[in-house]
Amino acid sequence: MRTTYREALRTAHREALRRDPRVFLMGEDVGRYGGSYAVSKGLLEEFGPERIRDTPLSESTFVGAGVGAALAGMRPIVEIMTVNFSLLALDQIVNNGALLRHMSGGQVSVPLVIRMATGAGRQVAAQHSHSLEGWYAHIPGIKVLAPATLEDARGMLWSALQDPDPVLLFEHATLYAAEGDLAEGAGAVDIARAAIRRPGRDVSILTYGGTLPKALAAAEALGREGIDAEVIDLRVLRPLDGGAILASVRKTRRAVIVDEGWRSGSLSAEISARIMEGAFYDLDAPVARVCSAETPIPYPRHLEEAALPQPEGIAAAARELIHG
Repeated sequence: MRTTYREALRTAHREALRRDPRVFLMGEDVGRYGGSYAVSKGLLEEFGPERIRDTPLSESTFVGAGVGAALAGMRPIVEIMTVNFSLLALDQIVNNGALLRHMSGGQVSVPLVIRMATGAGRQVAAQHSHSLEGWYAHIPGIKVLAPATLEDARGMLWSALQDPDPVLLFEHATLYAAEGDLAEGAGAVDIARAAIRRPGRDVSILTYGGTLPKALAAAEALGREGIDAEVIDLRVLRPLDGGAILASVRKTRRAVIVDEGWRSGSLSAEISARIMEGAFYDLDAPVARVCSAETPIPYPRHLEEAALPQPEGIAAAARELIHG
């Protein structure tokens, strides 16, 4: 079945709404407008305003309402337009949703799914180009997912809705129009493990989300030079699949971490530390990182592209590890 990333997400919503009457979607413009990225287009007409709810422009309010609905036994899906707007609901996400099961001694749970667009590459300037998923991956009590493929866009939502704790889905905005083939029977997927997207023996390229296509492009370019790169799609940023990361690095003995977040205090820094702690003596070269430039993301396209990880930079980092 030929489809797009956004259509795979829409199918996942439709299936969840049909399967479980407790599931509903709410957020800014998810109803009559069909979603800021057209993910929920047509769902209001199909399921009605009780289950596809347009909200006021107040993230703290509707995320808080999602926490309350989850506590009351519903299975809410909350859409936040872009990751920067989630900062307006940090108290609801970090202090309430993430902690209530722990603080109540397991008496209550918060089965809430929060979806949001993340990342740069669309010329929407600095405020709408953040990659803050690494911040959320720091917080115990939540799961952080980054679907990068059609299969994960289609299958992660239902798995997330079964989790007793809040699950955050970070959908890279450049992927919504990505097109490919998806099996007719595609359904729920595992949300616990990383995935090998390209096996290799010479260097491990570890990445997730919107940089996965760039990592695969870099691996193809390296392959033409005789360098066999393995590409690991982390998929789950909290909890990280440390076993998959270390197994790949122990095999290839080299690692390049690609992270659209800024280098300082980034998710790539955490992954690098885990490799050094768990596979230091297996390495033939220091761990390399390819991250966004330490600057607010520029608006002009040529500067935006220069600030972000690109296939050429990823390939260059891998070459440096192998050839010195």
